[in-house]
Amino acid sequence: MKTLLDKIKLADSTFKAWKKRPFEERQKLLEKLATILDENNNDLAKIITSEMGKPITQSIAEIEKCALMMRFYAKAENVLKLETINTDFSLSEVHYVPKGVILGVMPWNFPFWQVLRFAVPAILAGNTVLLKHASICFGSGNSIEKLFVDAGFPEGIFQNLEIGHEDVQTVLEHPAVQGVSLTGSEKAGAEVAATAGRNIKKSLLELGGSDAFIVLNDADLDDAAKTGALARLQNCGQTCVAAKRFIIQKNIWEEFLPKFIAEYEKFIPADPTKPETIIAGMARPDLADELEAQYKKALENGAKIILPLERISETAFKPGLIKVENGNPVLQEELFGPLGMVMEAEDDEEAVIIANDVPFGLANSVWTKDASRQNFYIENLESGTVNINKMTSSDPRLPFGGTKSSGYGTELSLNALREFVTAKTVVGIV
Repeated sequence: MKTLLDKIKLADSTFKAWKKRPFEERQKLLEKLATILDENNNDLAKIITSEMGKPITQSIAEIEKCALMMRFYAKAENVLKLETINTDFSLSEVHYVPKGVILGVMPWNFPFWQVLRFAVPAILAGNTVLLKHASICFGSGNSIEKLFVDAGFPEGIFQNLEIGHEDVQTVLEHPAVQGVSLTGSEKAGAEVAATAGRNIKKSLLELGGSDAFIVLNDADLDDAAKTGALARLQNCGQTCVAAKRFIIQKNIWEEFLPKFIAEYEKFIPADPTKPETIIAGMARPDLADELEAQYKKALENGAKIILPLERISETAFKPGLIKVENGNPVLQEELFGPLGMVMEAEDDEEAVIIANDVPFGLANSVWTKDASRQNFYIENLESGTVNINKMTSSDPRLPFGGTKSSGYGTELSLNALREFVTAKTVVGIV
């Protein structure tokens, strides 16, 4: 059985050969990996559901999305190819050189997607990957490692490390490890980034969010209500880009809120293994405890109950909805579960002020048919993504990342291929 040090050494030795493999050869292996995912979709989805409780149809959709992302990169333009530049004094070149072994510290809420979203472009760029997965998702991590082997990738290209948080620093400080990508909480991101910084290593952080879902008086209210409920409660609300604060223009409050409540109440917790289930419990009892404490804190600071957050088991709730006023301290936190906050705004200017008045800046959603109003929000919202008349969902073709305390760096799109490479400039070529 390999020790932790053995795995790091293997990743490093594999990197020395892998970085020399042509980009197109790496892409062919990715295409094969996508096919294997498709062929084993149901079995892989069952692992997700068994580990963190996601409804099985959503687990299947997660695996399908991973295969879609792999096929995007398998056919992607090689933006890492050598660039030749004519300068005033000579012919110069830019070489994109992979950094080496990259550590991924990944969460439980999307056990395959979060891992592969980081790992695939890093590996395609010529790096090798070590994964520290959430402790409840070691089965997912080991399955992903096997998938890479089954697709024909060399041993050591991707290795799952069954380690605790206390070992992350040890791995990141090893000389062979050249960078880290973390998806998780603000606290975890700060700790890992501090270790990376002390060791002068690249870090990429995708952290929490408290995204606004802004509904204006010229919106399609039926569509906004239906989409808003899904945007809050998909994956039991355990999503960094879930809509968490619903900012409603005051003059449509009475019309919109009943529509929203009616859609919200359709989400009734049930058995996650049943195909008809659209919401189940949270991933762990302690996470449910934390959400319940935040709910009580919000009420103690003046929040009003629209729909009570009712706990029906160790991990499951009937989803809650509360009206919150400016100044409630819970607004400065991330609610990671089936609890939504609703607020009023008089006009566009106030809606933007409320939306930006949080430490986070991940992905906001704005509902209006007016092009000038859309542009106003695009220019003024402080977030990595602005969605117009749709909920937030990542797309392999588009850059994904946040600002402020939601992190830094880019995942997905061709931009992600350049996150863990060095642009080596060569000057004075004869």
